Amino acid sequence: MANLSASNHVARVLSTANQVAGVDTESRIAASWRRCVVSHKLDPARRGPPQTLTEAEVRHVAEPMEELIQVALPELEDLARLLRESGYCVNLADPNATMLVSRLPEGDYARMFLEWKIYTGSNFAETFEGTNGLGTALAEQRPIIVHGDEHFREQWHMFTCAVSPLFDHAGRLAGAVNISSCRGDLGRGAHELALAVTTDATRRIERAFFRRRYRSSWIATLPGSDGHGMLAYDDDRRVVGACRTARAAFGLTDAMLSDGIDLSHLIRFEDSAARGAEDGIALRRADGTPWGRGRIAPPLRARSPRPIPATPRSKPATQFDGLHRLAGRDPVLIKGVKRLMTVGHLDLPILLHGETGAGKDVFARAIHAASSRAHNNYVALNCAAMPESLIDAELFGYEAGAFTGARREGSKGLIVQASGGTLFLDEIGDMPLALQTRLLRVLENREVWPLGALKPVAVDIRLISATHRDLAQMAEDGGFRSDLYYRLRGMEVRLPPLRERADKQEVIAQIADEEAPHCRIAPAAWAQLVAYPFPGNMRQLRHVLRLAGATAEGGVITEADLDLPPLGTRSAAADQDASERATIVAALRASGGRVTEAAKALGLSRATLYRKIKALRIGLDG
Repeated sequence: MANLSASNHVARVLSTANQVAGVDTESRIAASWRRCVVSHKLDPARRGPPQTLTEAEVRHVAEPMEELIQVALPELEDLARLLRESGYCVNLADPNATMLVSRLPEGDYARMFLEWKIYTGSNFAETFEGTNGLGTALAEQRPIIVHGDEHFREQWHMFTCAVSPLFDHAGRLAGAVNISSCRGDLGRGAHELALAVTTDATRRIERAFFRRRYRSSWIATLPGSDGHGMLAYDDDRRVVGACRTARAAFGLTDAMLSDGIDLSHLIRFEDSAARGAEDGIALRRADGTPWGRGRIAPPLRARSPRPIPATPRSKPATQFDGLHRLAGRDPVLIKGVKRLMTVGHLDLPILLHGETGAGKDVFARAIHAASSRAHNNYVALNCAAMPESLIDAELFGYEAGAFTGARREGSKGLIVQASGGTLFLDEIGDMPLALQTRLLRVLENREVWPLGALKPVAVDIRLISATHRDLAQMAEDGGFRSDLYYRLRGMEVRLPPLRERADKQEVIAQIADEEAPHCRIAPAAWAQLVAYPFPGNMRQLRHVLRLAGATAEGGVITEADLDLPPLGTRSAAADQDASERATIVAALRASGGRVTEAAKALGLSRATLYRKIKALRIGLDG
């Protein structure tokens, strides 16, 4: 019966594809079938898995889309959570129909998607797989549902795909959001509802990406129930960007935007409305006729620096935004964030390793914000900054009268204060051995004995520790308790120094926007910032740019404004080692950690490179 069904499907596809006229041949599915037979020369009877890229190939394909992926992830997570119980797989694909992000449903549904290789790296271009939701939606650049036996290849008849194409800030096709279901009990009506939800999510991604790309410009959202039309313009009211909807509404081209068309040729509104910070305002067409209510959003640099009170969010899909923002486009940090996302709901202890100033406290706060404990306390202690005599009392607390100088009412201690939330111990490598023993006991028993107390206090904490030291070596040398080290290292995340970050220039630009928002950086000063190794990392970069922004004349930061200490105090040998190390690290990252490929790129033998990796203490696991 299965073979007969397959034969019938193949016959129907070929018959429809070969028709010259008729109602059926005018349908989108029939038109796609015809393309597959006539243009793509495909066989509907062919069986086998889709083409699938290797992990390295996926990384290469995803790299140009990394910014869009970061913007899209919160919406994809939310969509997957909403549709998971209905058996849907959620994917983000590039314009060539290669799946770059996949979120599988649970149980048997997930196993079926894995069995049929519908996951990250799989390619469903119409030119390869025939009519299918992802490939056909991208080919036609409009949403579609391909239901059951509407697929060109008979083997995909158990799946239904609903897909919405995704367009970038300039209206170009950037990919698609795809949801696929293997449930045979869902009718087309259910899938149409799911497609509507997916299309809404796609439009939100497009709007978020547009705002991110034009964050330094004014943004006008045009009237309309969908809120899709968006224009970006500068302080002189010259239009610098327009989304796909706005381009179609006004007939805008890249050339017109490049010439800087005046905003008044498109829309008009009261000058005072531009200061309304996203308040709804009355917009008029270029000829002065009323159009409706729109919105005006000022540039990020023009918005009030006053902190905005945090409001509770009901959508946990955005909980990883802070981590994604900190990771930027650096592959080491992106890998760490992806691992953190998988264990975010667990109380696994995290150990952050990075140089001084690399942002360990900021990263720890982002981990706390992404956890289920985000609504409870985040308590931090710098073990290196606290006198040894006070750490014990600060960490574990004390009862009234426990020692001379104690508070009359006693003190809870940081561990008890962090109960229900997160305790962050910075520079844990500087904690005295005696206190390490007490901390280990707390982690084992989940209770604290304050100084002078007659009974313990039960605590529930998630511990995040950080250090710039090699704790493993310290444990081996006896300078740090090895049992505590393995208690702290439930998962280790390495924060690369600024000089080794693959996205160093983007980090500098972002921090410049934050610390010197009203200034631009002269080319010579920019070259100096990019070349400087910043031994003090993020902290030093922030101080340098904050000072430069305050001293810059005419809003232009020059080389004279950059307080960058000379690095001549280091020996030539040390400079040579640092330069060689940075070169090797860059080669290893470019090869995805493959030593053989890195050695070939560096012109070294594999054995020589391994010796240098060991001598320069380069960690291959990162």
